[in-house]
Amino acid sequence: MKKLFALMALSGMLFFTAPNAVVAQDEAAAPAAQQEQVDLTADPVEEAAAAAEQGQSLHSQLKQKFIEGGPMFMSFVLIALILGLAFAIERVLYLNLATSNTKKLLANVEQALESGGVEAAKDVCRKTRGPVASIFYQGLDRFDHGIEVVEKSIISYGGVQAGLLEKGLSWIALFIALAPMLGFMGTVIGMIGAFDAIEVAGDISPTLVAGGIKVALITTVSGLLVAIILQIFYNYCIAKIDGIVNNMEDASISLLDMLVKYELKK
Repeated sequence: MKKLFALMALSGMLFFTAPNAVVAQDEAAAPAAQQEQVDLTADPVEEAAAAAEQGQSLHSQLKQKFIEGGPMFMSFVLIALILGLAFAIERVLYLNLATSNTKKLLANVEQALESGGVEAAKDVCRKTRGPVASIFYQGLDRFDHGIEVVEKSIISYGGVQAGLLEKGLSWIALFIALAPMLGFMGTVIGMIGAFDAIEVAGDISPTLVAGGIKVALITTVSGLLVAIILQIFYNYCIAKIDGIVNNMEDASISLLDMLVKYELKK
């Protein structure tokens, strides 16, 4: 009997303590689940902050690469970029201002010739900007000397205007060629530094060579980027000049025909 009562008491204790243990386990697991849920909700915020930090650090990354590439050679490459862009922007502005509507100018000059003669046509050219109007004015100014003199004057002054359009392009071409040369020079200097480090250490290890190779690659990439940017501006200026010169030639031929007809009417 005593053994029976002891077994019944033990089973009762197990019955009452088991639910309490399950409840305790559930209560312990609840904060862990809440903590995991909080962590999951915090991950996107942290990722957004990290992404924003990466976007804001672009300037600092460029600055760091500039320093890693070697301030001396990178400074020369930067100066080539600044000066080349200065000449390129000046040419772009000048060429856009030099572009004019030649058909409208020819129509105005023809109308002025019919209504007021050569002086009225010269006044129209004087009030119009651009190299085409300047060439017209030089030709009209020598109309009294004959058509042959007018033609020679137009050809001569057309060459002067073409030279003015091409002014400064040689400097842009210089910086296009100079920037990669400076980058390659930095490459050579970086490789020399890497081999000097190997010679001093007496052993080849990635850490010794990495610094010099890194400098070499950064300077090379910087020089090539500068050359690519300036080459785009240079080709744009060349295309713009070709278009203006073609308009000058066509308009000059039209002006000569117009003056011949005007002289026959006199």
